[in-house]
Amino acid sequence: MAVAGTLLGSVITHAFQRLASRRGELFTRAEALRQERMAAYGAFAAAVEDYRHGQATRWYRKEEDPDGEAFITARDEAHRLRTVARQGLYQVKLLTDDREVIFAAERAYECTREVSNAQDQADRDTRDAQARRAVEAFISRASPLVR
Repeated sequence: MAVAGTLLGSVITHAFQRLASRRGELFTRAEALRQERMAAYGAFAAAVEDYRHGQATRWYRKEEDPDGEAFITARDEAHRLRTVARQGLYQVKLLTDDREVIFAAERAYECTREVSNAQDQADRDTRDAQARRAVEAFISRASPLVR
């Protein structure tokens, strides 16, 4: 009887240790994912803000002289910033299955892309404000996933 009790105690202890170990692994994994999301979401927002600024510079340089060197330089820089923002968008998509977060990120990217297509100053200002609000909406939607 004592052997059976000892054996039962060992089995129960092992089961609890295994459960505790699994919980620890799940916590560690969840924390790592939270950290990755925080880094990726922040990097994406920063990249889209840089892209928005690049799009504005591109628009202003085109208004000044559409054939000038300053416009070509600004256009090329906007293309580079677009690539960085797009890479950030891919990371957002890889780190979440939340469709609303993905939609908000895509919207921020698309609104920012449209800034340089403005027809006049008022249109540029409107598009720029839409892009800024879209980035803020992305942050609002994504932030619960990193808390």
